[in-house]
Amino acid sequence: MTKYIFVTGGVVSSLGKGIAAASLASILESRGINVTLMKLDPYINVDPGTMSPFQHGEVFVTSDGAETDLDLGHYERFISAKMNKNNNFTTGKIYDSVIKKERLGEYSGQTVQVIPHVTDEIKLFIEKGSAGHQIAIIEIGGTVGDIESLPFLEAARQMSVSLGKNNVCYIHLTLLPFLNSSGEYKTKPTQHSVKELRQIGIQPDILLCRSQKEISEDEKRKIALFTNVDYSAVISAIDVDSIYKIPLLLNEQNLDEIVLKTLGSQADPPDLNDWKEIIKKQENCVESIKIAIIGKYTDLKDSYISLNEALSHAGLDSSAEVNVEHIDSELLEKDIGLLRTNQYDGILIPGGFGNRGIEGKISAIKFARESNIPFLGICLGMQLAVVEYCRNVLNLKKAHSTEFDSDNDFPIIALISEWTDDKGEIHERTINSPLGSSMRLGNYKSKLIKNSKIFESYKNEFITERHRHRYEVNNSLLDNFENTDLLISGKSSRGNLCESIEIKSHPWFIGVQFHPEFNSTPRNPNPLFLSFIKSCISEKVL
Repeated sequence: MTKYIFVTGGVVSSLGKGIAAASLASILESRGINVTLMKLDPYINVDPGTMSPFQHGEVFVTSDGAETDLDLGHYERFISAKMNKNNNFTTGKIYDSVIKKERLGEYSGQTVQVIPHVTDEIKLFIEKGSAGHQIAIIEIGGTVGDIESLPFLEAARQMSVSLGKNNVCYIHLTLLPFLNSSGEYKTKPTQHSVKELRQIGIQPDILLCRSQKEISEDEKRKIALFTNVDYSAVISAIDVDSIYKIPLLLNEQNLDEIVLKTLGSQADPPDLNDWKEIIKKQENCVESIKIAIIGKYTDLKDSYISLNEALSHAGLDSSAEVNVEHIDSELLEKDIGLLRTNQYDGILIPGGFGNRGIEGKISAIKFARESNIPFLGICLGMQLAVVEYCRNVLNLKKAHSTEFDSDNDFPIIALISEWTDDKGEIHERTINSPLGSSMRLGNYKSKLIKNSKIFESYKNEFITERHRHRYEVNNSLLDNFENTDLLISGKSSRGNLCESIEIKSHPWFIGVQFHPEFNSTPRNPNPLFLSFIKSCISEKVL
């Protein structure tokens, strides 16, 4: 039977519940335990797919095509298991399921209520997502005290009652603010947060106390006394300069042992040598390079978190510290000189939606192509690289994407109305299709041209990467690239859609329709990012 660990947060949001949950999972996995993670989000959206990155950060895409919370990216970077559509659900998805059941008469005329119908549905979703695993770690989004998360917390409370105390563990992540005026940490916010949790029937077994630095033994004892938590289970979660130090930090304080004791479980000793090796590489870099990510959502770091991490992973393999600077593409519409004066070793254009800042991205692509600076275009970045080449090399000045100009004279990027997935199933879409169901999502296989730079990167003719896009390079206009310097270096294994392009005479200029950042971990960096970083080092501005 699966045992459950619920991770909640208190005092403020964005304390790092996802990182804490993923770090614990990595320790348990190293002990031979089959573990999975789930994220329960309290917002009404069915999924984060249509939410602005400014609101929610990055949308992480799973291999089966689910648009999910960015914490699932952390989960995959910390453990070997791959997440799927059952590892993330929202209040909106729960209510959608309950209402559909009510309309079908599955409640036999009952008055449908939050308790028991909504909470029962939450428990069904949790059981479905955790099936086949020894331990499931369930991260509940939001902050204790928020009205939105109450049904999730109630379902978590009920599971302890129905399954027995030895099958459920509650971990509460809270903040210890430091007051400079008095020179001390204040424990009162933590006390009140735990009080709020206990009022709804949940007594935490473990407290993770976020703080700037180590908390004293006296402070731990005070917290334990006022929260009814065992002294040994008050864990210090201090700020660190690398998230990959956290598994080691938590293990040093015996978090995994306390969890297993609470659950009445035993396991092999942990093997955290992989994490020690990663930290060793981070602390012994011999190179330093500067990469410009030019996008629209630069005001929120979490908007490009998988990209930032993928670049870092690849840097470690080359003993290089990768310094990423995020540049708002709208600024480049006014002055491309920003790229010249800062002397970047590589330029990356990520995916995105909407017309804002598009011309700035095209200007940056032109600069990278003409200046022989290593360039990686992802999703929209690849599409705009094709537009830039058409405009400035083939002299097709009106070339554009129909996403931004539906009546342009040369629609080199267009909405493809029909395609076939890797299973042979036909998908259709129109300009009026719902935003949440009209994209190529998840894993698709690509066939790469031998002797191309991307083939050299992957060292494989067939690759599988994750997608998230509506528009494609227009197949009916591909003849324009014959006998030019732009190579269509990869196509989908079904449907013959363009998957990658490159400039043959350029040291390293590659655009891909897929999102390789979703398949990168510190222990297994993505091959395309490895190749990109190596090129940035070799072409580095002196």
